Amino acid sequence: MRTIFSPKHAGHSGQLELVAGALVPGFEKPSRAEYIRARIDAVGLGPVSEPATHDLAAALRVHAEDFIALLPKVWDMWTAEGKSGTALPFTWPTRGLRGDKRPERIDALLGFYSFDAGAGFVPGTWEAVKSSYDTALTAAELVDGGERAAFALCRPPGHHAGAAFMGGYCFINNAAVAAQWFRDRGAARVAVLDVDYHHGNGTQEIFYARPDIAVFNLHADPMVEFPFFLGHADERGTGAGEGFNHNYPMPFGTDWTAWSAALEDACAKLANYGPDAVVVSLGVDTFEKDPISRFRLTSADYPKIGARIAKLGLPTLFVMEGGYAVEEIGVNAVGVLTGFEGG
Repeated sequence: MRTIFSPKHAGHSGQLELVAGALVPGFEKPSRAEYIRARIDAVGLGPVSEPATHDLAAALRVHAEDFIALLPKVWDMWTAEGKSGTALPFTWPTRGLRGDKRPERIDALLGFYSFDAGAGFVPGTWEAVKSSYDTALTAAELVDGGERAAFALCRPPGHHAGAAFMGGYCFINNAAVAAQWFRDRGAARVAVLDVDYHHGNGTQEIFYARPDIAVFNLHADPMVEFPFFLGHADERGTGAGEGFNHNYPMPFGTDWTAWSAALEDACAKLANYGPDAVVVSLGVDTFEKDPISRFRLTSADYPKIGARIAKLGLPTLFVMEGGYAVEEIGVNAVGVLTGFEGG
């Protein structure tokens, strides 16, 4: 399996995030990608290439134009106002406040276009975001060109980013961009299978009213886990998209037995949907030792995930999402890929 990976991801480094009342170093750090990159070499998964450069047209197919236009400007706007450190939002237009008036100051704009204080900007953030987007599209081109599967080693991740908002370490929704790109290249239907510990709220929001891109999310129960305000089982889609959004919220402590039952159900429904391609939002923060998650999958479980996805027999793009700074992230992420190859 070929991997696409950009060293430019490392520019997004040293950012702070707001957690439990404190500004702390971001859990989404460069070592995540480097652990996975090293494991790819260690097991001989296949060749690794840097992405081609793409314009932002594909991003504009799933994101609002004003949102995408802001992202490259954030750091310059932040420093132009005399600010330093990590660029983070100051206020959000919550219930009872106006969300139809776009403010002018950057700390307010960041709140206008985000849902948390986890997607901070430092000088190299935009270059990393753009390279992550390029990585997803370049890997999608491999699958569209006839390869059975490809791995987009994206960093930053993307599945929490919605049509006009960022958050949860995510800026551009790489998986959603790729799914739409497959549609634009002629796929009649596409499925997104999100196996990250956290609900892919951005992907759900983008495709919620559409029948041509079905979304399957396996994740921790939003009653007790981030992102909290989306991901319940009764969210089935709306309008023409009703019945094409599938959520599998699970409690803290979920192990392979319960989690794999949800995967089996999702894969059966996905196969019945009959897509021409599958985009897998590959999060491995379901791991028992992940520092910010509370599921109990072990390293031995991840190859079985890949093998089950392989049984679908469909062109498959793996897009890296979550899984945090423990060395096993490389073993687990690549375990899914080798399991797929073996399957």
